[in-house]
This record gives sequence, C-alpha cells and structure tokens, in this order.
Amino acid sequence: GLATELEAHGADLNDPLWSAKCILSSPHLIRKVHLDYIEAGANIIITASYQATIQGFESKGFSKEQGENLLTKSVEIAHEAREMFLKQHPDQSTPLRPILVAASIGSYGAYLADGSEYSGDYGEAGTLEFLKDFHRRRLQVLAEARPDLIAFETIPNKLEAQVC
Repeated sequence: GLATELEAHGADLNDPLWSAKCILSSPHLIRKVHLDYIEAGANIIITASYQATIQGFESKGFSKEQGENLLTKSVEIAHEAREMFLKQHPDQSTPLRPILVAASIGSYGAYLADGSEYSGDYGEAGTLEFLKDFHRRRLQVLAEARPDLIAFETIPNKLEAQVC
C-alpha cells in the first residue's frame, strides 16, 4: 500500500499521524508513489488520508483549520500526480481506462491505532451518534476537495458502516 511504498522511498512513518507528517514534510514522495502506481497501470490512486482525522491533527497541536487543510492537500497531491502523468502521456486516460483519485477514509479504530480498526470494538465510543460526529467533517472536507471517489477502508463496525 501507500505507506509501504512511502517507506521504500525513504519516508519516516514512525508517528501515529504518519500521513500528516508526509503531507507536510514529504508531499513530493507521496506524489512520486502516486505516479509510480499510475505508471504501473493503476486506474485508481488513493490519498494519504486513511488515518488522517481532524481530531488526530488537533491532538498533535494542529488547529482545526490546519487539519482540514492537510486533508484537502492529500487530495490535491493525488490530483497533481495525475495531471503530471497526463501531461507526459496525454493519450493514457480514456473512458475505458480512467485515472481516478479516491479520498481514503479509515475507521475510528484507525484513528485510535490500537488494533480496533480490525475488530470494530470501540467500547462506549461505538454509538451511531458518536461515529457520525467523528466522521462528518472529515468526509465533508475530503468531498469538497473533489476526489473522484471516496474509499471507505477497513470499516469493521456495523454501526460505522451505516454512518459511512
């Protein structure tokens, strides 16, 4: 996945908010990985926003606005990679082979980084209203950045699946 490829390109992901760290310090590496995937024939590139949440950014000292800007930037980097590829290969995106940008949204458990992203056991936080509140603004910000798709990844909780 994206994280594995970023590490292979020298990115330091030793941080619970590795995606924010890369969006800030290494956007060129994210763009390079997106380009590598497209050049290898990928039709969809997925943003570095899987674990990125506004709540997570705020817990690391970012303002809400800075967190929202990082989410938007994750989509912009993917758009830039697609545009760079199409400038070099203008005939490569066709109705039969589109190149799409998917904004990645991980589960509440991915934000917790405690393994619950696979079990969906969120304890008292596992209510429909809590999960709606948790996902609402991130989804809105990512959608406003105009990806082609939203990729809801690793959603193991039935209530959370209803929210997403």
